[in-house]
Amino acid sequence: MSKTLNADLELALSMADLADVITMQHYQSSSLTIESKPDLTPVTEADRAAEQALRAVLAEQRPLDDILGEEFGASAETSTRRWIIDPIDGTKNYVRGVPVWSTLIALTIDAIPVLGVVSAPALARRWWAATGDGAWTTALGSSAKAISVSAVANIEDASFSYSDAIGWKERGALIGLERLNSTTWRQRAYGDFWSHMLVAEGAIDVSAEPELGAWDMAALIPIITEAGGKATAFDGGPALEGGCLVATNGILHGPVLDRLKP
Repeated sequence: MSKTLNADLELALSMADLADVITMQHYQSSSLTIESKPDLTPVTEADRAAEQALRAVLAEQRPLDDILGEEFGASAETSTRRWIIDPIDGTKNYVRGVPVWSTLIALTIDAIPVLGVVSAPALARRWWAATGDGAWTTALGSSAKAISVSAVANIEDASFSYSDAIGWKERGALIGLERLNSTTWRQRAYGDFWSHMLVAEGAIDVSAEPELGAWDMAALIPIITEAGGKATAFDGGPALEGGCLVATNGILHGPVLDRLKP
């Protein structure tokens, strides 16, 4: 990992610390303000406050870099470097008090994700990676631990996770979901970022979601790939371009893509 990328990772981890403080201050608060966005998904004051705080840090520390955030959109595209932020991935869980939510922070260079941090303070978990430095996690405040994907080689032995059934039909992949559910050993809907981080740390073998924004997955991709896995769109192309994500331990990627074909 280059010195520049190492400095970027240190910055991203400090940004995650800041986001943790803001999101946990509002989590399970009886006074939390919740609104609906035009697509009818929820947004809270915590989403906005966290993203504003992270944007302020980047404006000071990386003023020449572009920014894309879920709540406040994109800055002018003037740089090959772009930070991509989801202040709270899993807002529906957040507003109901379910602890499966996280802040996602990514850096792309020439549209390729090279750094990702996933911080889930209500789970006391964090995952991160930068190109060439492996993938890492902490749990309950423990020391950083290197993670790697599983070695499961047969789809019939694989554990598969997704978020829910929404979007699969529209993607033309409902049959693919049925194939994966019927041919894998175990199926669960851990959901959102967690499915993909479980692939990265080898707890499960396959995860997939049919409809995602760049902020939903940019941070996940470096962690999965640095852990030895593979992350693509359903057609095998770049996930950020395809608007969907399938992650595997790498060994199973071909068979999974075959099952996702229309």
